[in-house]
Amino acid sequence: MMKKWIKLNGVVERGHGVAAGFIPDNRYPHGTLALQIPIFKARGLDLGEYHRGTLNISLKPFVFEMINPQYTFRKVAWTDHHPPEDFSFSRCALVFSGKRYDAWVYYPHPETKKDHFQDPAMVEVITKHITGIEYGRAVELLLNPDEVNVKRPAE
Repeated sequence: MMKKWIKLNGVVERGHGVAAGFIPDNRYPHGTLALQIPIFKARGLDLGEYHRGTLNISLKPFVFEMINPQYTFRKVAWTDHHPPEDFSFSRCALVFSGKRYDAWVYYPHPETKKDHFQDPAMVEVITKHITGIEYGRAVELLLNPDEVNVKRPAE
């Protein structure tokens, strides 16, 4: 049984823009998630109801690490542009303007990524479309302590 959620304040920050396909000259015009989500569904995680992009939430001064994610998919061959990658997911929740949204921590394992690395204080979250959310806005992120560890970098 899960303990109480870890509640952290965060700030929405600009990411690389590839998950949703926001960057010009992108090899993935509809975003990387549009290619990955059908593979995740075939492996047991249906993200079909969620927005095809990630929210990048800075938890500074904290960093997070996956310790026992609900889902881990190894060697996901979702593109011909680079080798297969590993992905993990942990259920979470996001609170914005007093409303709570079900969400997932989306964690492409850095050791299997070719590019687009994240700061360890940045958590990528997949959730439904949230009206009014934008860069610089404060949010509360609720993480599962059985699956995610949060600490200050010096700890």
